[in-house]
Amino acid sequence: MMAPKAKPIMIQGTGSSVGKSILTTGLCRVFRNDGHNVAPFKSQNMALNSYITEDGGEMGRAQVVQAEAAGKKPDVRMNPILLKPSTDQEAQVILLGEAVDSLGAVDYHSKKPELVSLVRSAYEGLAAENDIIVIEGAGSPAEINLRDNDLVNMGMAEIADAPVLLVGDIDKGGVFASLYGTIMLLSEEERKRVKGMIINKFRGDVKLLEPGLRQIEELTGIPVLGVVPYTELKIEDEDSLSERFRVKAESHGKVNVEVLYLPHVSNFTDFDVFGMQEDVNLRYVMRGERIGDPDILIIPGTKTTMSDLQFLRDSGLADQIYELHRKGRMIIGLCGGFQILGKTIQDPHHAESTIDEMPGLGLLDVDTVFETIKTTTQVFGRISGMRGAFEELNGMELKGYEIHMGHSYRRMGAPHIIDIYNRFGLDTEVADGSVDETGKIIGTYVHGIFDNLLFTRNLVNIIRKEKGLDKLQAPLETYEDFKDKEYNKLAELLKSCLNMDKIYEILG
Repeated sequence: MMAPKAKPIMIQGTGSSVGKSILTTGLCRVFRNDGHNVAPFKSQNMALNSYITEDGGEMGRAQVVQAEAAGKKPDVRMNPILLKPSTDQEAQVILLGEAVDSLGAVDYHSKKPELVSLVRSAYEGLAAENDIIVIEGAGSPAEINLRDNDLVNMGMAEIADAPVLLVGDIDKGGVFASLYGTIMLLSEEERKRVKGMIINKFRGDVKLLEPGLRQIEELTGIPVLGVVPYTELKIEDEDSLSERFRVKAESHGKVNVEVLYLPHVSNFTDFDVFGMQEDVNLRYVMRGERIGDPDILIIPGTKTTMSDLQFLRDSGLADQIYELHRKGRMIIGLCGGFQILGKTIQDPHHAESTIDEMPGLGLLDVDTVFETIKTTTQVFGRISGMRGAFEELNGMELKGYEIHMGHSYRRMGAPHIIDIYNRFGLDTEVADGSVDETGKIIGTYVHGIFDNLLFTRNLVNIIRKEKGLDKLQAPLETYEDFKDKEYNKLAELLKSCLNMDKIYEILG
């Protein structure tokens, strides 16, 4: 006897950044708290924020967050196609967790018919194991130039035979026009799939909206299922247009952490954990801005290390990094940022560029060589090589994951900072990262290192001590526990402002 197939529901939006991901996350938690076996799904995600599953597969972090909210381990079937842009014209294509090619937009679009069976198989596999699948669309279903071969919006709704909830962002303005225009650009069959509308990011008294709500329902014949208020929640947001990137640091009584928002930055969610700590100001240094006066400067991961290294030089940011080093400030390079801090970057196979070799910033005694095989693995290890005031961090356990195309080799005598004892799921011994003689310049390949709250809190406390501030108590909960509470807050918010009875009715 075949297992019962999950009931699907799909979240589509009037455009990008309207809140599809966060609403999908919230509904996953609502359904899970109501006792259902639920999983998220997004057939195609374009993002530079990715995660490595237990079996070494790469998937978008948004679906990882949604999986956590659903109480599930991340599974590449939840995001069978991940596109990681490497230039304005080309992206690395990752299918079911494995990088297979780099393609331009036209070439990828022509291959979409071949990918339908992959998407269908991934979806049906999840549907056979769950009661409910919450599907997230991408951009807008009204992109009429992309309707042919669509497999992420109405094309996906058809594959799953899913009812659709259409989300509009009122904070941008023009939400009623966006909702109406989107619906009117759909075909008659597509419009029949839209069973409800949600207005997101509302500020103020909802009574002021009621005349508009009635009119949009009359114009479209589709009910408004709720108005979600603009709410600050500390849940990972992979949207690069997020307001959090505009936060300015204030130095009084706090530790200032600044992250360089490189042109091809990847995995910037690595640093969200700093934003949850009350005594830390987290600021992203955007293009055209200067580095401020941070206690910790982070050079993050990047999809194109050489290009972003050249950007640092051309923009004058490299000189500012050297000045911070002279001041004795801590500089941390993560993945591509680690490579940038080294002596040289070599690309003999032209895996990333047409340049054979480029000098790095030279602050760490390492040389990086790009290779054609991508390293994707979860890792477990312990801190071992920290120096000076940071020696007390040595011995601390941590877990994370690696995603990189090259390997970095320490020059003679250069220390490492992490003893990795489990990699690719195997008991092994690998020395990761490096540190300079001052103990203030650090590089590592381990993404998620700051999600280890005990390590991060102790790191911040050492900086606090250097600034003459009292240490704060280490957290009693894990980052996982903290996120779990935030998912529950989001679920309660949605239950209070959405017509969940109607949503369950739509689910059938």
